[in-house]
Parts: sequence; structure tokens; C-alpha cells
Amino acid sequence: MKAAVIHAPGKISCDTVDDPVLKDSTDILLKVTATAICGSDLHIYSGGIPQPRPMVLGHEFMGIVEEIGKEVKNLKVGDRVVVPFPIACGHCFFCSHHLPGHCENSNPDHYGPEGGLLTEKGGALFGYTDLYGGYDGGQAQYVRVPYGDVGPRIVPDNLTDEQVLFLTDIFPTGYTGIDWGNVSGGETVAIFGAGPVGIMAAKSAWLRGAGRVIIVDTQQYRLDMAAKAANAETLLWEGSSPKDVIEQIRAVTEGRGADVCVEAVGFEPDRSFLDRAKAVINLEKGSPKVIEACMSAVRRGGIVSVLGVYPTTYDNFPLGQFFDKGIIMRGGQAPAHKHIDKLLGYVQEGKVRLDDIITHRLPLSKIADGYSMFKNKEDNCVKVVLDPWAE
Repeated sequence: MKAAVIHAPGKISCDTVDDPVLKDSTDILLKVTATAICGSDLHIYSGGIPQPRPMVLGHEFMGIVEEIGKEVKNLKVGDRVVVPFPIACGHCFFCSHHLPGHCENSNPDHYGPEGGLLTEKGGALFGYTDLYGGYDGGQAQYVRVPYGDVGPRIVPDNLTDEQVLFLTDIFPTGYTGIDWGNVSGGETVAIFGAGPVGIMAAKSAWLRGAGRVIIVDTQQYRLDMAAKAANAETLLWEGSSPKDVIEQIRAVTEGRGADVCVEAVGFEPDRSFLDRAKAVINLEKGSPKVIEACMSAVRRGGIVSVLGVYPTTYDNFPLGQFFDKGIIMRGGQAPAHKHIDKLLGYVQEGKVRLDDIITHRLPLSKIADGYSMFKNKEDNCVKVVLDPWAE
């Protein structure tokens, strides 16, 4: 089959690899009909999250069931399904507490309670390095899906692939940020990052009754997309300091700050040379500057939801500000399984549209172009969807 294989930082190609096979009686094999590049994939592509051996990437995918293990009861060959990005057994302590990203059984080689940099990680993720299970991902023509009765959801016939593809990750992730923020009606929500997750968080904020939704980004074209697709107010972060946007957020909230701030960028934001030099001196990977901006922009007693990936430690974390302002902070892998059924219902009822952020559609053979364009913010790229079967 054809698959997107990462070989080294900055080097990904469409290779011919062996077809996957069932390895467990609860597995299914999926013929992938649509897949996408996620901002989290860029952390592997950039080398920010290490992957020493070649691996098939991709955790946003859907398709048609080709084969099922003998213990799979909820699916049959021919079903069209969408698959949430965590790999979860469905019955361990964390799965039973709606925390599939912390599944105790899906990542046996690297799982542990510590949550360390290179050891004792959480549950497995599709196509997301050996640290998170080593499972090949769905940027491919076929993919093996463990625990077939737990993750995959059958897609209604009246919905297209593109209408539901983002139920895999970015819509549940964006919604999680708003859910963690306890948005229930009238709140001012400030979202840092106008990429796909940030825009989905904005759409989710409206679904939860927010009174005002503001998105901050360093790229005007992404803000234009956020205004169009999510009806959000936009603020352009110019220069290395977020001071101006923080002051603007306070100015429209009677000096208090936003009720909820959502961090939707991660540890590899746009940075100046001085920012990069500081990280080298501090032996840090990337920068926590966006979290720090959220902590300044949120009101006292407010909530900061961290959706961006942060794989390392930061010694200069503003703990004093966190304490003085009484900030509530929550972050981590989104519990996609917890929300996917409700969110699929929103899509089916026409309460939200997901496919309006797609800017590029490419065949899988153009995977290298897709990654380069997305990472380098070329051609106003916001979201790339891939067809594994197109020539």
C-alpha cells in the first residue's frame, strides 16, 4: 500500500509499504478514504518530538471497514467509520473515567504514572511516535485500528467524509478546551491560535453559549479564516510581545481579562531569534510564551485550557502569577471518545460546519508538499486533506 512515512526531521515521503494485518481479535482493518495533516504532526516533522525509526504518520482519518477480528461485535465489513485519535481499550480505570488518552493498556512499552519526557507516557495515539505506542497512522491507504468496538463510530450515509473527518481530533479537541473552561453562557472566550484547533474551539464556544469570542494569531490570513468560518473577533499578535493583544482583551472586558483563555498553539510558536536563544540557554524545547500570554489575558479566577502540545519542562513558569490570580488551568490530550457522539449529532443536525476550514486537497503522493506548505504557512494554508487513492 501507499503510506506517508517519516524518515527524519523534515523528510516525509509517500512510500510503498506492507499492508497492515489483524494482530488481535479485537482489531479492525480500515480502507482509508480521507485523512488530514494535523498541527500536532508538525512537531514530529520538525523533530520537536523525536521518532528515530521510519513510521507511518497520521491520526486524523476515516474509512470503510475491510476486515474485523473475531471478537468485534459492533461493526461489520463495509461500515463507514470515523476514528478518534487516542487508542483506548475501553475498560481500564482511565477509560472508565472518560480519559481515553490515559489508557493503561494501549501503550505497554512506554506507559507510566510519572508523565516524563521520554518515559512513562500516557496511552497510545495513532501515528504519533514510539513513545505513544508505535502504532502506524492513517495517512495511508489502509490502517489497523485496535479495539474496534471502542473507538470507531459509524457515519450516517447522508454525511460526506469531509463533513465528519474532523471528528477524529480537531473538533473534539477544540470542544474540550471550551468544556474545560466551563463555558455555559455569556462568557468572553479568548483563543490563542487561529489554526484548525483554535477555529474549532471558537465554533465550540458559540455552541456552548459564549457571549464573545476573540481569536489571536500572528498570521493575518489565519485570522481572516477564523473570522469567516467561526464568526470570531480577531487580534493580530505583532512582534515578540503579546502586550498589545492582552491590553486589547482587557479593554473590552472592563479591565478584567477574558473569562476563559484557550491555548491552541503548543510549544513551537512563531519565535524571534532572542526567544530561540533563551530556550537554548535554559535547555528548553520550544517556548511556553503562549501559555504565559493566556495567563496574563485571563481574568482573576478565570480558566486557562491548554490544548497545544508541551512535551518538556520550563523552569521559568510563572507560578507566582498563577497563584496570585487564582487561575484554574487544565490541559492534555482531549478525551475525544467522551465527546464524539454528541459532536457527531451537532454536525448531523446542522448546528456546526467543519469542512469550511479546508484550504488544500491533495493526493497522498503529494504528502511532502502538504507538510512543507502547512509548516511554513505557505499559500494561506490552514488545513490539508489527503486522498489516499487519488493519482
